[in-house]
Amino acid sequence: MIVKRSVSSYSDTMEALLAAIERRGLRLFARIDHAAAAHDAGLELEEEEVVLFGNPSGGTPLMQSDRSVGIELPLRILVWREGERTLLGHGDPRDLSDAYSLSEHTAVLEQMANLLEQLVVEAAS
Repeated sequence: MIVKRSVSSYSDTMEALLAAIERRGLRLFARIDHAAAAHDAGLELEEEEVVLFGNPSGGTPLMQSDRSVGIELPLRILVWREGERTLLGHGDPRDLSDAYSLSEHTAVLEQMANLLEQLVVEAAS
């Protein structure tokens, strides 16, 4: 996983990430709040959330080439707090080319990797 430390608080980092996703016109598919689920189970976990987002016109051609890549989509960024630190992490979409039959989609995977990097940099700054 590629990890970057945010200079802002957890809530400010999440707000910046969601704003960056919205500015690009990307679809927010889901937010999975691991800390809330842990709390509901009577357990403690510092703030941690997965944000799932993307653009169906970008991901669908990948699934048309190899349906099993659907387990990797949509794109996601994990945001979590460790004490006073807020961190953001994501996988590298370029790695999907070797794991799935996506060799003809190298440019799309590169665009996805660049998008994730831009979003994380914006949210962490």
